[in-house]
Amino acid sequence: MTSALSVERMGDYREVVESAMMALAEARIVARIWERDHTVWRPDPQEIANRLGWLDIATRIQAEIPRIETLRDTLLDEGYTDVLLLGMGGSSLAPEVFSKVFGGESQGLRLEVLDSTDAGAVRAQAERLDLARTLFIVATKSGGTVETLSFFKYFYNRVSEALGAESAGAHFIAITDPGSRLEVSARALGFRDIFLNDPEIGGRNSALSFFGLAPAVLIGVDVPLLLKRATAMMKACGGDVPLTRNPAAWLGAALGALAKQGRDKATLVTSERLAPFGDWIEQLVAESTGKDGQGILLVVGESLAPVDHYGADRLFISMTLAGDEGLDMHLLALQDAGQPVVDLSLLDIYDLGGQFFLWELATAIAGAILNIQPFNQPNVESAKIRARQMVASYQEQGTLPEIETSPATPDVLKAFVEQGRRGDYIAIQAYIQPTPETDALLHALREQLRALTGLATTGGYGPRYLHSTGQLHKGDAGNGLFVQFTSDPEEELAIPDAPGDSEASITFGVLKLAQALGDRQALLDAGRRVITFHLGVDVVGGLRRLVEALS
Repeated sequence: MTSALSVERMGDYREVVESAMMALAEARIVARIWERDHTVWRPDPQEIANRLGWLDIATRIQAEIPRIETLRDTLLDEGYTDVLLLGMGGSSLAPEVFSKVFGGESQGLRLEVLDSTDAGAVRAQAERLDLARTLFIVATKSGGTVETLSFFKYFYNRVSEALGAESAGAHFIAITDPGSRLEVSARALGFRDIFLNDPEIGGRNSALSFFGLAPAVLIGVDVPLLLKRATAMMKACGGDVPLTRNPAAWLGAALGALAKQGRDKATLVTSERLAPFGDWIEQLVAESTGKDGQGILLVVGESLAPVDHYGADRLFISMTLAGDEGLDMHLLALQDAGQPVVDLSLLDIYDLGGQFFLWELATAIAGAILNIQPFNQPNVESAKIRARQMVASYQEQGTLPEIETSPATPDVLKAFVEQGRRGDYIAIQAYIQPTPETDALLHALREQLRALTGLATTGGYGPRYLHSTGQLHKGDAGNGLFVQFTSDPEEELAIPDAPGDSEASITFGVLKLAQALGDRQALLDAGRRVITFHLGVDVVGGLRRLVEALS
């Protein structure tokens, strides 16, 4: 069971959190959320009343687990070894957590996630897999996510060519909402199975639904135990639990109340084993709170720095496994320096079942404190519209619009980030192939920029971050400095116009660049500060030269 927040670690913000808790109690916020009262957030029920299915999905989904277990056992009996999940955002982040945290010790299929439209990333998966032994999960709530459907069409054609069109459908399952475009396609193409999710669960709250748990079962996670921990957390956070003993109320109060005090950079510090969970929290919090000129930025993946390197805009949240005392001294130093600290302690990795629920409810509570509607994403569509315009331009003219880029030199980058003001943050947006080498270089760059400016830093691969922090980037108060890297594919890959169709009117390289240009323009339209560096095909060399020059 996750420990409740200790108000003693709030330092000068103790009274702020206690006052927020009193306000929650007086307004019956937690009880009303459990009553599915949309007026907690807005008078209008639109995109609220039909987005609360996550509250009890951990109990309702249990009856479906044997069906998924039967599928897993059948696949193993047939010689399948791998699963590739094709998805974005809420459809891919929870499966990625299960793969990275549980995958090494599970007794099931091997799972990887594809959520990059970089041609090299797509090709690397295609070349790695034995298609005859691979199941593909096509996961999209709407059934129309352009990245997911592009992956699907590409791999469906690859499987058809390798194994025959009559055998291709057996290598695919779909997870989607009832009546979606994907459901129609899946039935027409003879998918092995279709999992229709509760339509009243939004993508970022779908970890304990089919979207998260079907992949978890397939790789051998003990999902009944995971759900046992989730339901225990549900009870601990119930509407009739006194708020002083309610972990979600404590965490939501700390997040919301401290954000209102300017401490809106919630910095996650974890045991190494739990680090992958940060990306899931990042999306949940950023997309839920980053709107109406406000936002809580979840800072994940930053290395710990000396305490005097942090500004007064931080809230530190430690998430550690029982027995891991490696962070204790640093967290105590932060507390002594006046930084507020939240402690979350997990018995073992299966307590992540409870953490999924805890963070969902706490984020909803924080939204109430901030007077934010946490279940919509009003600014996400702006980047999609711009990207579609870029694609249409390409299809009409055979080329994408020109983009204003800057020389990738340390002086240019320094001049840009030195515009930063107190309370700002730096976000790296990398439209490049994700690899361990680029991971390390981007992390080093983040460390250098933090040391240079004292600002919080985040990093994300495009277009993945568009489904994660993209809402906050355009919906908050304009505190971001956006450093965008674009690249060219070493070799293009065509996206079929339809599954089984040999015609292709666009490539992955064009789609990726159109998304980069679209988001850049959407950020500029919102008055954000953006700089773009085009690295061409020598991505690693370009990043390494920049990092070495800044050292």
